Amino acid sequence: MATLSVKPGQRFTLLDWHTNSHLISADAERQRSASHQVRQEARALRNEINNQAKWDEHDNQTRLAERISSVNRWKETLDKSLADIDAEIDALAKVKEAAERALQAKNLPLDVSIECLTLRESRRAIDVVRDPVEEELQKEVKVIDKAKRELQQRVTEAFQQLCLLQEARQQLSSDHRRKMEALEIDRMCLSLSVNSPNISFKVNPTRVPDGSTALDEWEQNSRCNKERAEAEMKASTELREATVLAIAQTNNELEAQRVATEFALRKRIRDLESACDELKWQEQNTLEEIAEMEEDIRHLEEDLRRKMQDLKVAHTRLETRTCRPTMELCWDQAQNRLTAAVHQLEGTIRALRQKLAEAWDALDALYRQLHRIQTDSGYKASSLVLDNKCMDSRRKLVVPAEKLVPEVNTFNRTANHALSPPNTGQLDLA
Repeated sequence: MATLSVKPGQRFTLLDWHTNSHLISADAERQRSASHQVRQEARALRNEINNQAKWDEHDNQTRLAERISSVNRWKETLDKSLADIDAEIDALAKVKEAAERALQAKNLPLDVSIECLTLRESRRAIDVVRDPVEEELQKEVKVIDKAKRELQQRVTEAFQQLCLLQEARQQLSSDHRRKMEALEIDRMCLSLSVNSPNISFKVNPTRVPDGSTALDEWEQNSRCNKERAEAEMKASTELREATVLAIAQTNNELEAQRVATEFALRKRIRDLESACDELKWQEQNTLEEIAEMEEDIRHLEEDLRRKMQDLKVAHTRLETRTCRPTMELCWDQAQNRLTAAVHQLEGTIRALRQKLAEAWDALDALYRQLHRIQTDSGYKASSLVLDNKCMDSRRKLVVPAEKLVPEVNTFNRTANHALSPPNTGQLDLA
């Protein structure tokens, strides 16, 4: 009889079989669901990426176009600033040359003022006084020096301002050149597309290049360059106006000071003449007082001699009365009166001697005063001569009024011609 062979191995139950089938179906369902989710997410990502790419490209082109417009506006602004600063440099250079020429016209008045001051240095003793004439001459020198310093300062400031304008122009020019290069680069970037032949991958293109600046710093730099140029041009305009005003005011100030100085000099000459007359009168009165004082001294000496004789008599009487014998040597009324007379005479003699000494001192003082008056009279006569020489020297400054009015276009040339004749006269007098 045949036997049934049994396959070795594990045997599963029917329940296990059904369970395994359910697991396979569930896993397949989960995998299909996950796959569907991935596909949906991939499609959404593709749509999002494509849309984002299109928007980014549009935004990039818009930003580049805006950047090009912004840089171009700054370039046009810099073009105008460069033209303005070039015109200002030319105008300031012309005013600087005018100030340098005007500076040459201040030498003659200064030479005359110094000549007058030098002449008046020859005054002697008390007449070396800081009178109104010297004050006016010193003012005149100060006015001329101030005018020369102001003009020299204007020339120096103009030179410095020209340097600042050139520096500002150099910054504008450099900024303008950099913006031209930036415009060219940004316009080339705006023209690039996926079909451009010169596109390629670059190594680390998102790096921040050395020397990069923020947008605010870039705009601030351009604004600073423009504002600095405008500030320098404004300062230059103010300097030109101040320089022209200084040149115009110089002649008026010098003429006004010349009139004031000569007025003071004429008054001083009159004062010296009056002082010389006064000293002559004082000398005469002093001589009269000396004669009277000498007469009074002679009278005092005579009175002193008489009182000395009276004192001798009183001394002799007192000394003689000391020879009275014993009880007769009493202090009687005669002794009292003689003693009082001695004391009174001694006081009178002391008073006369003191007054005589005072009289001699007064006489010495009168002689000293007479010498002082005579010396001072000589000083003032010498000062009068010197001031008259100063007045003669200042006549070379008198120029006809029409020669003092410069023409509008030839200010310095006309001013120089007006000063030439006095300069020649000064050389002739020298």
